[in-house]
Amino acid sequence: MALSTLDPGAALVVVDLQLATVAGPTVRPTADVVRRSAALAAAFRAGGRTVVLAAARLDAPPPGRTQVGGGRPPVPAAALALVPELDPQPGDLRAEHHGWSAFGGTTLADDLRARGVAQVVLVGLATSFGVESTARAAYDAGFHVVAVVDAMTDFSDEAHAHTTGRVLPVLGETATTDEVLAALAG
Repeated sequence: MALSTLDPGAALVVVDLQLATVAGPTVRPTADVVRRSAALAAAFRAGGRTVVLAAARLDAPPPGRTQVGGGRPPVPAAALALVPELDPQPGDLRAEHHGWSAFGGTTLADDLRARGVAQVVLVGLATSFGVESTARAAYDAGFHVVAVVDAMTDFSDEAHAHTTGRVLPVLGETATTDEVLAALAG
């Protein structure tokens, strides 16, 4: 892990912790990811920092053709809701996106810059899909990126290991929940 510093205006970006996504099969328990993400959200809020709650529009994916997405069953509207453990607050930013990245097709980059945010701390699902895509977009938009690797999971160990070990360290820094909580406290 390599968290060098947590900027005073760092924002937490929670990627796709929705009822539909946490119900799927993953290699690490989503309950742990939700618990750690909720703890980070509470700590960010307690410190007066920005929390972004990103939600994928699973019922309206982008129009591009894929080999695996064509026969996807409809997602009930209730399943699109964020997990209640995140305890959404009025001051949280919301990013409803149609692609994999929380930045894709949203005003998130501008909203963060308007709040003086230069660093984003990422958690959520899935490591090699939503989190990696969000990290790439954040990096491309000029944000410092921190990926909290024990507050994310994936559909396979290989994908999780590849993204956390080879992709995310190139886009920013990686850390654990405890390391970020310690940086927030001290």
